[in-house]
Amino acid sequence: MRKMLVAVLLAMLASAAHGETVDTTPNGLWRNPRNSVAVRTGPCGDHLCGWVVWADAEARADARDSGVDNLIGTRLLEDYRPNGKSAWTGTVYVPDMGRHFASQIQQISPGQLKIKGCILGGFLCRTQLWTRIERIPDA
Repeated sequence: MRKMLVAVLLAMLASAAHGETVDTTPNGLWRNPRNSVAVRTGPCGDHLCGWVVWADAEARADARDSGVDNLIGTRLLEDYRPNGKSAWTGTVYVPDMGRHFASQIQQISPGQLKIKGCILGGFLCRTQLWTRIERIPDA
């Protein structure tokens, strides 16, 4: 699969800062494992969604090559509904492929999300661990 699929589907892990209070919900800022994309998650209606708030030059170029002119603001995580304790089910959009995939999010800890995206009815899946961040990376 392409870089963005790996970047979007394989991550959301982080450690809480020493002694700081950390949000225990999936709402907030998250960075993918390659540090190429930052996503802000939060409510969209009665679901959970996530929008790109920062991307490095390579991620923006990959998305542009696939027809996404402006990666910033693109909704990658779509319509996630609660599915058990600290788990949500929805759809992940992979801009460099121009496709949506069935997806699951599991909050591993206050600072870590595991995002799994699957194709072919769950036959082929990729998982990423995303890390909570305090601020949007420098441009």
